[in-house]
Order: sequence, then structure tokens, then C-alpha cells
Amino acid sequence: MKNNRQAMILEIIAQESVETQEQLLNLLQDRGIRCTQATISRDIKQLHLIKEPVGQGVYKYAVSGNRTKLNLAEKLRTIFRECIVSIDYAQNIVVIKTMPGLANGACSALDNMEIGDIVGSLAGDDTALLVMRNTEAAALLCEEIKEML
Repeated sequence: MKNNRQAMILEIIAQESVETQEQLLNLLQDRGIRCTQATISRDIKQLHLIKEPVGQGVYKYAVSGNRTKLNLAEKLRTIFRECIVSIDYAQNIVVIKTMPGLANGACSALDNMEIGDIVGSLAGDDTALLVMRNTEAAALLCEEIKEML
């Protein structure tokens, strides 16, 4: 239901100039989707919608240009919280231990983040290796990941 509602929101703002949450709520209800203003507010946040100017002091909802990066960052946090057992580094190599079968997902998430200091990654069943540009980058990445956990 949530996915359908959010897909409908994206469709509506692509087709129409929507200025307010109340207007969006009415347009959803016209399409048979029942929800509250609070639900719309959460959807707007989760979809990373922004208000962009259309002229003469009028603003409409639009999808943020950063949406893909923000969604990937949230997916990365979720993957890490759910699957990482430990993380450590030696020189420029970061070793991530995961629950069995989840190292590939962790590596894929990191690869999609396009972190400039990651030279490459390799995943086994429960261990991922990241080759970093230098020791400082390895230490920094470990600290950032530990904070996510």
C-alpha cells in the first residue's frame, strides 16, 4: 500500500503542479487512495521531495536531484545495521565481517556509493575486502561505518 501510494505521489507531481500537502492529499483521494496529512508528510520526506520555484512566488513539489544518493546512503545504513559483525583495517585494506551470505550486498552498497578513496572491493560469503588509497582513508572509512552501526 505504501509503495503504491508513493508511486502515485511521484506520478502526480510529474503530471501536475502541486503546491501544498493538502492539494496532494486531495489528488490522492481523487485517485482512490485514502491517507492522512501526516502520512503525506512522511512520504514527502522518504521520497526526498523538495519545493522548487515555478515563478511569481509559487513553489511546487519536485524530486530532489540528490534523491538517488540519499536513497543509497539509507540503504547502506540499513545493510550495515543488519549484517555487519565487525570492521577493521590494516594499512590500506579494510576487512568487513558480515553475517553469512551478506558480504556481497555490503560490497555492492559500498561500490554504488562511489566513495573516491575505494580502489576496489572483493566479497566472499561473510567477508568483504576493500582496497583503499591509503591508510588514512581506511581508518576514516572504518570510523564512519562504526558510527553507522
